[in-house]
Amino acid sequence: MNVPTTMRALRQTSWQGPRDMRLVTGVPVPTPGPGEVLVRVTAAGLNFADVSRSHGTYHGGPTPPYVAGIEAAGEVVATGEAVTSLSVGDHVVGTGAGAFAEYMVLPETTATPVPAGWRDEEALGLILNWATALAALKPLGRLAAGETVLIHAAAGGLGQAAVSLARHYGATVIATASAGKHEVVRALGADHVLDYREVDVAAEVRRRTGGAGADLVLESVGGATFGASLAAARRVSGRVVVYGLAGGEASVSNWDLVFTHQVQVIGLHIGVLRQHAPHTYAALLDELSALRAAGVLTPGRPVVYDLADGPKALAELAAGTTVGKLALRP
Repeated sequence: MNVPTTMRALRQTSWQGPRDMRLVTGVPVPTPGPGEVLVRVTAAGLNFADVSRSHGTYHGGPTPPYVAGIEAAGEVVATGEAVTSLSVGDHVVGTGAGAFAEYMVLPETTATPVPAGWRDEEALGLILNWATALAALKPLGRLAAGETVLIHAAAGGLGQAAVSLARHYGATVIATASAGKHEVVRALGADHVLDYREVDVAAEVRRRTGGAGADLVLESVGGATFGASLAAARRVSGRVVVYGLAGGEASVSNWDLVFTHQVQVIGLHIGVLRQHAPHTYAALLDELSALRAAGVLTPGRPVVYDLADGPKALAELAAGTTVGKLALRP
């Protein structure tokens, strides 16, 4: 397959956020190393991690200048040594560095085949949004049918996946979203939708659960919302799974856990889970396959922007004005 030597890409030039992300040409096409594949990117996913990386607040993130983006789908056009499960011509979705470009290298271990009959862009979110939501709800959150789960940022790509899965597993769903996004969340099956800007979320959750609180809280916001998540959880048996910090850092002390919030706090990073709990991660992928077969997990319908509009799309994502999964098309 004929692969060019240079490409277009979005390069982050500073830690001043998406405004300093530039579309550049003449970027060398990367070469896959051992255990890697070169992918012609047909769709790249936008995630809040991209915003964090652009501000230098993502742990272990790259130093500018760098080609931005961590999630993409596309066609394998070359393979490195020791690649055994993928071949040229396969279509995959995965995570790696430099996704906002015409070509990127993906580790074989993070690349998953695009489901048969799906377009590449429809598979975005499969191993980030859906796998994270499933991990938060099941192996880590231990959600059982009949329990109540509070899901923050429910109108986003990950939040929508979490609402759909929680309803499938028989939970009562209390979701938070800004007022203009409530109908989207209700359509997914949420039992209650709260405007986090207008109500005391913890007090409202307790009111709607007869004073008990939520059995499980999916915490992706951080900042002041983190305290509300702890306060909304059921005492002793309540679980708070933390997988995001879009609203900034927050802390909890041993004093808090002994005297104020007697709950179980669990951290989740899907990349760390994949690396350090490979059997759990493999089970997640198997469950996602079963959910596809059952019609619970259906092809995504991301809002697609041109590659040049990546900075604008990320700024809108950071401002909380977007709904669902966002994608770039090189």
